[in-house]
Amino acid sequence: MSSGRIERFITARGDDVAEQVLRARAACRSTGRPGKAITLLGSGASVALWWPRATFSIDGGFEGHARDLGVAFVDLPLIVLGGVLIPLWAWTAAKRRGSSTWAAALIAIGAYSLGAWGLMEWWTPRQHPDPGYGAGI
Repeated sequence: MSSGRIERFITARGDDVAEQVLRARAACRSTGRPGKAITLLGSGASVALWWPRATFSIDGGFEGHARDLGVAFVDLPLIVLGGVLIPLWAWTAAKRRGSSTWAAALIAIGAYSLGAWGLMEWWTPRQHPDPGYGAGI
C-alpha cells in the first residue's frame, strides 16, 4: 500500500485514533535536518566523553600490562549508540508533543546531558596501574 492510500484509509475512519496517527506521522517527517544534526552532535560528543577515560585502557600503561581493548570494541559502540539514540528519542518525543524546533533541540540537549552525566558517574574503566604496584622500595 502506498503512503497516499494509507492516509486516505486513515482519514476515512474519522476518529481520534486516525488523527493521532496522522499527527505522529507528520512529527516523524518533520525531524529532518535538525534531528540529523542533533544525532551527529550526540555521537561526536559521546566519543569526546569516552576518549579521556579510555586512553589508559587502550594504551595499557607500563609495558601494555593493563591493556583492555574491550573498552574500544564493546564500550565505545554502546556509548556512541546511546549518544545517537538518546537525543533522537528526546527530539522525536518533543516534536510529537508539538514543541517548536528550538524547544525540541533544548529538550534533546538536556536529555543528552543527563545521559552523559549518568554515564560518567557509572562508567569507570581502569585508570591506574594494577593494585599490586606500590610506590616502590
